[in-house]
Amino acid sequence: MIGIRNRLRNYVEVPLSHQLVSDALAEYSHPNAKISEMVRRGFLISLRRGLYVPGPEADLPIPDLFVVANHLRGPSYISLQSALSYHGLIPERVEEITSITLLTTRDFDTPIGRFTYRHFDAPYYSFGIERVQVATNQFALIASPEKAICDTIVATAGVNLRSRTQTLDYLVEDMRIDEADLQALDEDLIESWLGDAPKRSSLEMLLNTIRSI
Repeated sequence: MIGIRNRLRNYVEVPLSHQLVSDALAEYSHPNAKISEMVRRGFLISLRRGLYVPGPEADLPIPDLFVVANHLRGPSYISLQSALSYHGLIPERVEEITSITLLTTRDFDTPIGRFTYRHFDAPYYSFGIERVQVATNQFALIASPEKAICDTIVATAGVNLRSRTQTLDYLVEDMRIDEADLQALDEDLIESWLGDAPKRSSLEMLLNTIRSI
């Protein structure tokens, strides 16, 4: 497996596609059977059909989990609790990787973690996405702080913000966001999304509350 390991070493910044692994096994007459063997032996970890990361027997690093999430179900971007934690808006570390996708809502339980995807429609989906370097030569699409907060309000059932007091309680007490972080948000950015946003009235109240702090 040393030769295969050396060939895959240059591609570990992203999950490994079936085609890429097959190309690394070009000398084998039955590459699909070899891939199945590599999964059984722990050289590869199968995330879903046709997508892999190196397993413990490969002695190669796996990509950052945000990068994995972008590739596991795409188009998608990191948002909700994962993005809030990444931006330091909430105090807790989040184990589950949460994303927004244009595809259907779906969860993936994999050997390297749980990945959840919530469906949003365009054009709201496309707002506030940043391309961020999360590791050396690794980049992921992540919601901006403003979009992560808006996405959480939109995605959370039963959240309908009707007053500034209720909204501030929700942001500070329920979401545990510091008021100083709320003051630092780009209000004009949020306002630019309102015309195409789900739960528009709630996001308008979010904006009014932030401006009143």
